[in-house]
Parts: sequence; C-alpha cells; structure tokens
Amino acid sequence: MKNTIRIERAVLNISQAELADRVQVTRQTINAIELEKYAPSAVLAMKIARVFGKKVEEVFELEEGD
Repeated sequence: MKNTIRIERAVLNISQAELADRVQVTRQTINAIELEKYAPSAVLAMKIARVFGKKVEEVFELEEGD
C-alpha cells in the first residue's frame, strides 16, 4: 500500500514521533507504514488522514496485489 505520509508530514512540519503521538501509536509504527512495510488498520488510516485534513484515499493508495 503506497502512502504520502512523509510528504504530508513535511507540509505540516511534524516529525514521525509527533504524528505517532497524535494518532496514539509508536514512532516505529509510523516509520513502518511510511516504508510500506506495514499496512495500517482502517481506523489508524482514518486517524492519520484526519491529522492531515485529507481523505484516506488522498493519503493511502492500494497497489496491484493488495
């Protein structure tokens, strides 16, 4: 699953740790999602999108085979 978390964090000028605090997960979880090693739950994806003021589909994109 592709995502634009790194870009969206840069726009807001927030760190992985700050995003993690806002959505109540660890920084390591945010890192794994950014590196596309972990697909977030629907609830977590919605929380992340909300922080950025975006729709889930604007932050996350399904890839072939997902």
